[in-house]
Order: sequence, then structure tokens, then C-alpha cells
Amino acid sequence: MNRSQPILLVLVLVGVILLGGSVYTVSETNQAIITQFGEPVGEPVTEPGLHFKVPFIQTANMFEKRFLEWDGSPNQVPTRDKTFIFVDTYARWRISEPLLFFQRLRDERGAQSRLDDILDGETRNAVARHDLIEVVRTANREPADTTVAPQEEPESLDEIVTGREQITREILEAASAAVVELGIELLDLKIKRINYVPEVQQDVFARMIAERNRIAEGFRSEGQGESARIMGERERDLARIKSEAFRTAEELRGTADAEATNIYAEAYGRDSGFYAFTKSLETYEKTMDPSTFFILGTDSELMRYLEAPR
Repeated sequence: MNRSQPILLVLVLVGVILLGGSVYTVSETNQAIITQFGEPVGEPVTEPGLHFKVPFIQTANMFEKRFLEWDGSPNQVPTRDKTFIFVDTYARWRISEPLLFFQRLRDERGAQSRLDDILDGETRNAVARHDLIEVVRTANREPADTTVAPQEEPESLDEIVTGREQITREILEAASAAVVELGIELLDLKIKRINYVPEVQQDVFARMIAERNRIAEGFRSEGQGESARIMGERERDLARIKSEAFRTAEELRGTADAEATNIYAEAYGRDSGFYAFTKSLETYEKTMDPSTFFILGTDSELMRYLEAPR
């Protein structure tokens, strides 16, 4: 083997190492800051593609170019009317000045920590300047149609001056002014959830239950009154129907008795003996059966036709 070949291989290997250490890639979603011994040098690299740096001396620090998410923790905040609530917010931000961002925060973890302080603080300040109704509602509107007792007037909502959207804009504007010196741009901020603290929740639920019970009692009282009215009408109609039925039955009974009396009279007028005979047979049929014993004298009118039938 030629002695120059190992030296050539070493030189090639060193060249490859030097070339690999001097080339770096910036993607479409990243931007880079070149540091030399920990200090930034040159302008931020924002164009995607291959770029060069001094190997082993300079380092490429990559940062996101896309929108990033900040999700805050629920904080207990007092409103201006001394009501304690939990406020949960979230925001979207991006690195607008990567060099300033690197100098002030170094990385995204440091940015998240600073955003926690700034956004939570501005949220607390904004909420404390307004009453609860301003934080909860966004605009003045008519109340939703709810079921209430008929004898009551529907509730009316109190007027608001600011509203949640305006409070959110106040938080965003104040926080944006604070983070601009960190190389950060706040894109949006929203209140994700508002809730009462447990102690206040119990009082609110108790008031809601009492209100619903009061409305239920109103409906129950109205239903009982309506039930009594219907029962009274039913009893009255029943008594009227019975009275009319009794009157009709008595009229029919009187007409039938009159007709029967008329028939009896005509039959008696035609043949009084036959009439007396048939009436006696009817009496026998109604009063005698195989299990009945009669003890009568021979001069009893009842036995007249049995003793001497004609």
C-alpha cells in the first residue's frame, strides 16, 4: 500500500467532518440563530434551505416559526363585586423576533414561564376591575324563554357595559405590550372557562334549587286548584245527570203504572171473575214454591180457587 493513501483517507475524513459541521438545514417551519461560544452572531436565518457556519465554533439554534399554544392554569380570581371565580384562559403566540427572543428567553420553556406570569397577571387585573356579570356575559340580550309560574312576570337581565369580549381584548392589549420586548407576538387570547369556587357554587346551587322549588310549588298549587275545579264540575254534572235520570225513570214508571192500571181496569170491566182468577194465579206463582209450607183455613180466600176450581 502506498504510504500516501492513509494520509489521504484521514484528510478526506477530516474534510467530511468539517463539511458536516459547517452545514445546517433550516426547514419551512423553523428559523435559526447562530451563536458563537454562546453569544449570537449575525442576523436570524429565516429562509429555508442549506446554510453554512463555522464548524465546532458556531452552533445553529432552531426556533419555531409556526403559531404556538399557551394553555393557562385555572386561577382563583376575585371580581369587583367580591365574588371568587376560577378563570381558565388560553392564547396563541409566535416568535416574531428570534434574536430578541433568544437574548431574553433562550427557549420556548422560558417563554411559557414568562407568558404564565404576564397573561395570568393581566387576566387577574382585568377581572378584578369588573363585576361578575360583565365577565360572564358578552352582550345585552333578551333572556331565553324559560318555564316559569304563569302568575309571575318573566325575569329581566341586568344591563352590562363592557362584556367578556371587551375584557378579553383588554387582557390581550395589555399582555401584548408586555411581551413585545421579549420578541413574542400574541395572536389571540380567549377565556376558556369561568366557574365558581366550591364555596360559592354551593350557595348558587342552593338558590337555584330554591327558585325551582318555588316555581314547582306554583305549578303544583295551580294544578290542585284546577283539579278541584274539575272535580266540582264532575260532581255537579253527575248530580244533574242522576236527577234527570231519576226524573225520567219516575215519568216512565208513572206512565207504565197508568198504562197498567188502565189495562187492569179494562180487563176487570170486561170480566171481573176472570180478572180475579188471573190475579190469584199470579199470587200463587209468587208466593208458593216446592219448599214452602202454608197452613190455611178452608175458608181462606187464597184457597178459594184451589178448593173449588171452575
